[in-house]
Amino acid sequence: MASGLEIDARLTVTIEGDELQLAASGTYLILNVPSQRVLDKLTSGPPKDPNAPPRPPGPKADPLQQLHELAKRLGLVLELRVNGKTYVTFGQGKRPSITFHAVLGKIGSFFRS
Repeated sequence: MASGLEIDARLTVTIEGDELQLAASGTYLILNVPSQRVLDKLTSGPPKDPNAPPRPPGPKADPLQQLHELAKRLGLVLELRVNGKTYVTFGQGKRPSITFHAVLGKIGSFFRS
């Protein structure tokens, strides 16, 4: 188990013309995504292979909870922001802290094409 991990960095990554910004100071990391559209594109996963065999049924792990547990184990706090507004905070408390902005953003993305 890691303890005392501290990071000081500022990084900008461009993916298909969209800039993602990562800033870190000490044990606090902030990832800023420019829009809900970009977040939806990043979290949609890879394209499905029509020739792939079906996945066997079984318990499905919650990826948000897994990320939260990893952040806690590393002693880090990761804040995900979309267009400067906090959506989810990982690494504090028992579960990821999801904000009202995240709920509104996700609902709004259902109505956009």
